[in-house]
Amino acid sequence: MNPSSHQYTVRILAWEKGAIYARPLRETVFVHEQGVRIEEEWDEWDAVSDHAIVFGASGLAVGTGRLLPPEPATPGEARIGRMAVLKESRGSGAGMALLDALVALAAARGLETLVLHAQTQALGFYQRCGFVAEGPEFIEANIPHFTMRRVLVSPRV
Repeated sequence: MNPSSHQYTVRILAWEKGAIYARPLRETVFVHEQGVRIEEEWDEWDAVSDHAIVFGASGLAVGTGRLLPPEPATPGEARIGRMAVLKESRGSGAGMALLDALVALAAARGLETLVLHAQTQALGFYQRCGFVAEGPEFIEANIPHFTMRRVLVSPRV
């Protein structure tokens, strides 16, 4: 864990309570900063996902991410998505606090693996957090990405 991540508090919220924080964060980072089309940003997964919101010492929300429910074909695997931290809070431990909370939530649910689509420029961050890139680079929302995976527990035999 990043030593400065102690200055952050993470809350896990359903979309009904988390949207008020997650929407402006994701629009700032993905739509305005990275040029993702607004219609690509919102999907049906928000309503069924758990949303982690990271708050700074001032009480303001500075980052968000979501844990999607496992799909029937892969019951022990879930996906983390829509990780976004405000530019001024990057490198301060906010992203680490956010990811740690999502990993802990998945582990508490007994999930075996986590998968995410990491923007290529963030590959090092996710590697430091135990995720391993797999497969070739691909484009998602006009941004280069890699699929990454982290095993939480050994698969059941």
